[in-house]
Amino acid sequence: MKTTSPPVSPIIPLLVGMAAISFAPILVRYSDAPVSVQGMYRMLFTVAIMLPFGLKSLKAIASISLKDWLLLGAAGFFLALHFLLWMASLTYTSIASSTIILSLEPVFVMIGAYFVFKDKPTKAALLGMFIAIFGICFVGSGDVSLSASAIYGDVLSLLGTVAVAVNMLIAKRILKRVSSYLYSLIAFTFTFICFALYNLVLEIPMRDYPANEWGIFLLLAIVPTVFGHMIFNWMLQYVKATTISMTVLAEPIGASLLGMLLFREMVTAFQLVGGLFVIAGLLLYMRSEQTIAANKASMSSSS
Repeated sequence: MKTTSPPVSPIIPLLVGMAAISFAPILVRYSDAPVSVQGMYRMLFTVAIMLPFGLKSLKAIASISLKDWLLLGAAGFFLALHFLLWMASLTYTSIASSTIILSLEPVFVMIGAYFVFKDKPTKAALLGMFIAIFGICFVGSGDVSLSASAIYGDVLSLLGTVAVAVNMLIAKRILKRVSSYLYSLIAFTFTFICFALYNLVLEIPMRDYPANEWGIFLLLAIVPTVFGHMIFNWMLQYVKATTISMTVLAEPIGASLLGMLLFREMVTAFQLVGGLFVIAGLLLYMRSEQTIAANKASMSSSS
């Protein structure tokens, strides 16, 4: 029988995942390689790291249906699209703006979850999301006065956010039938294939990079992917897709602080005020989720 609660408190893996993904934009900025090459090797190294830890699980591949293979392929494609667009956005806009815009993910997940899974958000959750949206719009309004390049980067981040929201909704459906390990392994493999084909078609060099670039590729696989995305994929078995998405709202905090420390990208007033609204929306949403969980637990114990 499938468990409905994780073996540890959900807050622990969620905090680890949030800290790990905060390093993604920093590592991308440190690399001079094309983002499609970064993404390709990030996925390749991630798959290589995963394989030794789940060889027994590979037997279950034979039981995956054709429909689920198609969904896995789609999940890999949208994850590749997310990485390609969002990583590219960091070339044009600030780390703070790019990651704050990425926080719009819960909005798209909420809309998709309503139509796909019939998940109806509470009024408090909706209010929290609208507060977060207002904060992100405030950040965007500040970037309008900076440059057309910054706005272009913001748009790329927004499109990448839509892509990762679709990926998460697909994952939520597949994880009802496929283990989180197999889902991650296969989806990441498809993502790698998408990047490899992209690089081949556009004739983007995939070899002869200096040693420091290979180190960054490896760190992208270990830190934000293994300790970030894989943890979130695993948690999708136990919590709502919108809950995972809302925790990602914390990424701009860590990423912006690291950006200030390492790249001297000072946070603007628009980013600061908008970020505060985003955090407020997150706290309101999480509180509503905790209330729902407590009510369910109380009803279950009383019955």
